Amino acid sequence: MLRLAAPWLGRGAAGAASRVLSTLSNQQSVPGVAGIPADEAETEAASLPATRCGGVSSDPILRKCNTAVPKHLEPVQAWVESLKHYDARFEGLADLHPDVFAVMPRIDILHTVAIWQKNFKRISLAKTKTRAEVHGGGRKPWRQKGSGRARQGSIRSPLWRGGGVAHGPRGPTSYYYMLPMRVRVLGLKVALTTKLMQDNLCIVDSLEIPTSDPQYLTDLARYRRWGQSTLIVDINEIPEDIKSAASNLKTITVIPAIGLNVHSMLKYETLVLTLDTVSFLEEKLLWHDVRYRQLYPYRMPYSDFP
Repeated sequence: MLRLAAPWLGRGAAGAASRVLSTLSNQQSVPGVAGIPADEAETEAASLPATRCGGVSSDPILRKCNTAVPKHLEPVQAWVESLKHYDARFEGLADLHPDVFAVMPRIDILHTVAIWQKNFKRISLAKTKTRAEVHGGGRKPWRQKGSGRARQGSIRSPLWRGGGVAHGPRGPTSYYYMLPMRVRVLGLKVALTTKLMQDNLCIVDSLEIPTSDPQYLTDLARYRRWGQSTLIVDINEIPEDIKSAASNLKTITVIPAIGLNVHSMLKYETLVLTLDTVSFLEEKLLWHDVRYRQLYPYRMPYSDFP
C-alpha cells in the first residue's frame, strides 16, 4: 500500500516510506537485539531453550508413553489437571497409549466382564427340603383301594401342601467360573477407552488437596462437572487429606490402582487417574499383549532350544 502511494508523495515522503518498509522487513525477518548482526541474533535465539512467561517450558506434553507406540498408531492425549485449586484445570497434556485408551469399543466385552464380576463370587444359600427331609409323613394316609380317593403314600409328597419340594435348590450353590485373561484385560481397556471417549476421564498430577474439608472436594467435583459420582484411583500412597475428605462422602470414592475393575468404572460416572496410575495401568495391561507370544521361533530345531 505504501509502494502504491509513493509516486504521489514528495521525494522526502517517498524516502521516509522506503525507510519504514526496510525497517518493517528487518523486524519481521530477525527479532534480534539492537546492535547485534542478524546472523548472530539467529544463532543465539536457536541456542536458547523455548520458554513461556514465568520460566515454564513451552512443551505442553507433561507425560509421554513409556512403551513404544506402533507405527500405524498415534498416542491419544488428555488434559492434565490439578486438585490444588478450582481453576487449575489445564496444566498440560498427557500422551496415552492407543492400545489401552483407544481400542475398539466392545459393549459385549463390557457386559461379559460385568456379569462375570457379579457372579464368580456368588454363592447361593437357597435350600429346600425334599419329601425325605420333611418331618412326618411316615404313615400311609388311607388304604390303597376302596376309599374312592386318589392313592397316596405319604402326606409329605410334593403334591401335598406342606410336603417336600421336587427339583428345588439344594444350596449352598457356587456360581464360580473364570473368564480367559485376555477377555478380562480387554474389558479393562474397553472401559478406559469408553471413559476417555465420553469425556468422563480426568488425569491429575497428584491427589494433593489444600484441605481435608469434604466440602472442598464436593465443590471441586461440582465445579469440574464430574457428575453424580466420582471414582479416584492412585497407585501411590493416598494422601491423608483426600482420604479424610472422601471418607464422609457417598458420591466420591478413593481406591488403590490394584483394585480398579470394570464394574467400578461402569458404576461411577467420572474416573480420576493420576499420572503414575496411568503409567502403571499401561505397563500391566500392555504386558498381557506379549505374554502369550512364543519364547522362540517354532522353526528352530530341537537342538537349538535356548
